[in-house]
Order: sequence, then structure tokens, then C-alpha cells
Amino acid sequence: MTGDLFINGKDAWSTWGVRMGDGFLDAIDGFNQMKDYIEDESRLEHGKRIITENAKVASREITLQFTIEGGSEGDYRTKKKAFQSELEKGAVNIKIPALGSEVFKLVYLGKSISYGLSIDRCFGKVSSKFCEPNPMDRSE
Repeated sequence: MTGDLFINGKDAWSTWGVRMGDGFLDAIDGFNQMKDYIEDESRLEHGKRIITENAKVASREITLQFTIEGGSEGDYRTKKKAFQSELEKGAVNIKIPALGSEVFKLVYLGKSISYGLSIDRCFGKVSSKFCEPNPMDRSE
């Protein structure tokens, strides 16, 4: 748990009681989409020309799920509020040591949010959309 996930340079578990939720690694480590290629379709030629030199990667939107855990209802509420405030700063840099030294530079969109709270009010799940403006820039 400790050392598995870093958000904006802070250990997510020890700071907010936050862990990666279902499908987290699949979403963040997925393949990039490409920008549209330059195409030319002439009546003087069969088919069309597609220029693939200088291909570029498009920005991407991903949905990430987190779990938040507290030792009591009060502890959970404090951690949830602090984690929410961290996300709402906008810039969210995520590092997962198990995936190497890459830093995923995301922007919190705060859209398509889903949230669930356990009956004892000490555990919750939250998922939301993030944008990775430049998937090719993952340097530290």
C-alpha cells in the first residue's frame, strides 16, 4: 500500500488513505490514440494518399477509480475532503513505481464522477475523468 501510488509527489496511502481502484492500471497504462493523418483524395489517382511521416499522438481522456479508506468515519471524511481538494487543484501528476519512472501528467476534469460509500462510512470508491494533454511527456 505505502509506496504503490504517488500523487503530486505525495504517497497516496499515507496521505489520504487512497489506493488504485478497479481497472486503474489498465486505464493509465493503456495505448495512445493517434491524431488524424493527413489525407489527399484526387480524382486523378486510384484510392487516396495517407501521409504517415511525422505521425503524432493525440491527447487522451481516461477514467480512473480510487478507493479511500479511513480508520473511523471522521478520519475517512477528513481524508476524503483533503483528497478531493488535491484533485481540484487541476494538475495531477501520478507516479506508480511498479510501472517504472514515468510520471503521468494529468488534468482533473471532474466529469462523469461516480461515488460510493460503505455502510460504516469508513470506505469509499470514486471514479472520474482525467485528461492527459501530452501522452509523450512522461518525464519526471
